[in-house]
Amino acid sequence: MKKKKIIIIGGGPAGLIAADTLSLVHDVSIYDRAKNIGQKFLLAGNKGGFNITNSLQGVELTARYSPEGFMNKALAAFDTIALRQWLSDLGISTFVGTSGRVFPEKDLRPKDVLNRITARLIKQGVQIYTEHEFVGFDNDKHVAFRNEGKELLIEADYILFALGGASWPSTGSDGSWRSVFESMGVTTSPFQSSNCGINIRWPDVIRQSHAGKPLKNIRLFTANREVKGEAVITEHGIEGNAVYPLVPVMREMLQANIPATICIDLKPLNTEEQLLQRTIGKEIKTKDYRQIFNLSSVELALIKAFTDKETFLSLTGFVGSIKKLTIPVESLRPVEEAISTIGGIKTEEVNDDFSLKKYPWIYAIGEMLDWDAPTGGFLIQGCFSMGNYAAKSILEKE
Repeated sequence: MKKKKIIIIGGGPAGLIAADTLSLVHDVSIYDRAKNIGQKFLLAGNKGGFNITNSLQGVELTARYSPEGFMNKALAAFDTIALRQWLSDLGISTFVGTSGRVFPEKDLRPKDVLNRITARLIKQGVQIYTEHEFVGFDNDKHVAFRNEGKELLIEADYILFALGGASWPSTGSDGSWRSVFESMGVTTSPFQSSNCGINIRWPDVIRQSHAGKPLKNIRLFTANREVKGEAVITEHGIEGNAVYPLVPVMREMLQANIPATICIDLKPLNTEEQLLQRTIGKEIKTKDYRQIFNLSSVELALIKAFTDKETFLSLTGFVGSIKKLTIPVESLRPVEEAISTIGGIKTEEVNDDFSLKKYPWIYAIGEMLDWDAPTGGFLIQGCFSMGNYAAKSILEKE
């Protein structure tokens, strides 16, 4: 078999695993606009817990991705078990945390994992070019880059784009590539925030006295979705692992100009009846609320801020607010702050193997496609699965 020349643009998880698979057979080069590859991978691992996938499998795994069914084939071909085995082959042991998130062994940092992946790619002959900014492509399998003020035009048999979305633009993933694809007839959608904080118009007392404080062991819910976990009050609103899964619901409501609200259950392990039982035989005054119901200062402040006087003074009304405190949502935090984004190349523009329908020698993988998933290892798993699936598709064509 004659070796093909394959260019991968973007040195994140999707591009790296595609390079690993393809370089066993073909000549592979990775181009990245940053000074070093994997910048977003490093930042994500250092900012949050370095969870690299999740332990869910099968239907439980695929259900975490939208649009429904879009990722099914890629996930079935390279699921969480397969990713952990791939990492093990690289000498990277993993373990499952209490939340189902999968982490590299504790002595391994994001940089260590990236270095091991990179070392294998180099051993397999992958050429890595940094500080090469993607400029454009044409109908003749050429792709253009800008490096040190000069423009380079390179021809390849296959081109895999893994340019990322628009979150954390400091890593080089700013979504500016959309205009190039639009000019070539590939339809895209504007990027929007996902897995991000929510803006709330706090009263001054909340913003000044409680920003930075946690809300632990809570349940956040809307009309059709609920999440248990933790959140943090910020100057702008609220964020955290209990918030992010509700962002798609908030986004839909805001786009439809429907008044968006989020509800907080501050005591998800107790019913209203159980909470009221604590008051039987006691003369309760409002100054006793915090101790009787074991509320933190920020929880009590939130109830005060978002209930009327009559409800606050009523024992049953107050307990009702503990279980369902309704807070208006103003908007989502900007794309630049989001952990991930939706938008980019529309899913109907690609075939099942993520090749472009208009340019079948070009593949788009990772966050540059318009799909969504929550945090907890699902985002990075999706990128790895897509990269693997696209690479296997190319191998099967030869």
